[in-house]
Amino acid sequence: MQKYDIAAFIWPSYTGKEDRSLIFWPDGIGEWQSVKKATPKFDGHLLPRVPQLGYKDEADPETMEEQIELASSHGVNVFIYDWYWYDNRPFLECCLNDGFLKARNRSKMKFYIMWANHDAGYTWDKRLAGGRDVPVWLGTVDRPRFDTVADRIIENYFSQPEYYKIDGKPVFSIYDIDNLINGLGGIEQTKAALESFREKTAKAGHPGLHLQLILWGERMHNVTGVDGEHLYSSEIAKILGFDSTTNYQYVHFVNIDRDYNEVQAEVLRHWEKFASLGVTYYPHVTIGWDNNPRFNMFRPGILKNNTPENFKKALYQARDFADKRGVNLITVNSWNEWTEMSYLLPDNVYGTGYLDAIKEVFGE
Repeated sequence: MQKYDIAAFIWPSYTGKEDRSLIFWPDGIGEWQSVKKATPKFDGHLLPRVPQLGYKDEADPETMEEQIELASSHGVNVFIYDWYWYDNRPFLECCLNDGFLKARNRSKMKFYIMWANHDAGYTWDKRLAGGRDVPVWLGTVDRPRFDTVADRIIENYFSQPEYYKIDGKPVFSIYDIDNLINGLGGIEQTKAALESFREKTAKAGHPGLHLQLILWGERMHNVTGVDGEHLYSSEIAKILGFDSTTNYQYVHFVNIDRDYNEVQAEVLRHWEKFASLGVTYYPHVTIGWDNNPRFNMFRPGILKNNTPENFKKALYQARDFADKRGVNLITVNSWNEWTEMSYLLPDNVYGTGYLDAIKEVFGE
């Protein structure tokens, strides 16, 4: 059987060690606060979801040791850490630095970073979520701050023995291409910044940098930072020299307020389209979507019938697609998105069902 890398995104909010998170989650336990206080919004709404491992601090190395064992024993061998930079400093970095990188068994896993360079707003604060999502911090950065980010990533992470590489090159993923372009002032400025990042990575002793773009579907993007020229995602990926693309969540490019199997049928067509854009595409599988734990009122738009059995069918399809396209990386949303109801970690409803599905499809 071909060796597959199964990479699950990690949302690093389940800790009280990040002081700045108190403005969103004042109980001092990170977004566990919203998970624990989630209530059903209609008959049959299965909330709250209770983690079988408990509401543990994921910036604690012992917690991550337990999770690494669970992941690696079920075929998940890469964590993709959401990484944030707000107000000229990192945010929620401690789950990676103090949790994963201090875990004694971290050699069983690889990791890489997705720069989640979106704005931070009231959605994270359940007391205010539901109205206007007023930005608290902007995800845009200018060139000096971009260079600071690049230097930090290269120095702190790329040389870690567990950092995930493709063709020997450390992989770095970017979530919001619009924010990147807007902050840097246009597509040419962005191209120059990314090329500088590549050069710095090579100067640090690596054979190069593998840049990965998170696709939100094939859509139009403003490439000037102001009203003006627009380009499609595929054109931007090629112009900026991205080496690959993948997705973060089905909700970004399909209507998820349907049955999982119906959604997956549409997703298959999107995979084919993404793979035809001229840049290597790694297939992505989403477990679910329901962000009602973040809100006091009902939020429409719930991915239905997303059972482990249906998730397993999607994994088989991803494996077949990867085989046909000659790629071996498959991304999954996610390891622990409890407030979006899309996670592999065992809970009170399906136990280890989602992890068991991965183990069955991809073997040891």
